[in-house]
Amino acid sequence: MYKLLVLYGHPKDETHFRDYYLNKHLPLAAKTPGVKNPRFSFDVAAVGSDRTPYFCIYEAEFDSAEAMAAAFASPEGQATAADLPNYATGGATMLHFPI
Repeated sequence: MYKLLVLYGHPKDETHFRDYYLNKHLPLAAKTPGVKNPRFSFDVAAVGSDRTPYFCIYEAEFDSAEAMAAAFASPEGQATAADLPNYATGGATMLHFPI
């Protein structure tokens, strides 16, 4: 298995981020081939700190690194990536690793 982890920084407009993410981005991302067990949370907390550098976290699994690369190269994966500027004004850090 292979994991994708996306860490979203605090956006300029949290209400817009939540609404857009829930109603437009997540349904778009769900169409990406090979995505398994997608999960997200807005309740991101840092251990030992009052404020985390992240507003939202997303994770999904793929069968392999190659499956993730194929998903990203698909039209659906490219549309999902192109959608980031529409809501992620605080930036997004994408990490991936075998599990």
